[in-house]
Amino acid sequence: MGRYTWDFSVITMNWDPLMAGLSVTLKLTAICAVIGLVGGFVVCQMVMSRLAPLRWLAVGFIELFRCTPALVQIIWIFYCVPYFFGVFYDPFSMAVLALGLNITAFNAEAYRAAIQSIPASHYDACTALGLSPLKKTIYVILPQAVLMAIPVLLTNTIGLLQQTSLVAIVAIADLMYEGKTLATQTYRPIEIYTTVAFIYFALSVPLSQVVGLCERRLRSRLA
Repeated sequence: MGRYTWDFSVITMNWDPLMAGLSVTLKLTAICAVIGLVGGFVVCQMVMSRLAPLRWLAVGFIELFRCTPALVQIIWIFYCVPYFFGVFYDPFSMAVLALGLNITAFNAEAYRAAIQSIPASHYDACTALGLSPLKKTIYVILPQAVLMAIPVLLTNTIGLLQQTSLVAIVAIADLMYEGKTLATQTYRPIEIYTTVAFIYFALSVPLSQVVGLCERRLRSRLA
């Protein structure tokens, strides 16, 4: 068996499809990240609610999406939601639904941990000022919770970026799907998948550096 000869000219000749796939990946990541940021806080408030039915519903939601593989969630939502509920959306929207629910569950736990770390004196101050529960949540709890949870939220976003590759299994033309298609067409899977891996790496490393920076600044603020 001869020594393998690398040929990255296949990448330059097929750069446009890869970039089109990357555009889909980034769009999917951005939309789901926003859903997770907002939805995670809402679910967190439900978990901490005094109403038992809301708590049970939120805890069940979190455990369901944290304790099952994201790939299974994508496949189930893509195929079973239309069958059981008669809800039909385009594949991209179904992917947004699946990944958005997944990141919402993980972000809810990040918010909950952050909120529980807020000093009790801050709640006492809200009571002394006569703030309503809504104003207390918007002006006191939310800003501090977001600040405390930033490192975990960014880490979850990195995981989300990488999990978007799973939507290739339901034929959404993201970066991984385009890479798989090119690998099949060109018979150069090593070069194609190496490039795809490098692109994911190049996107994730800056985010991981931001996470480290946020953690250091947060520790300095709390010191």
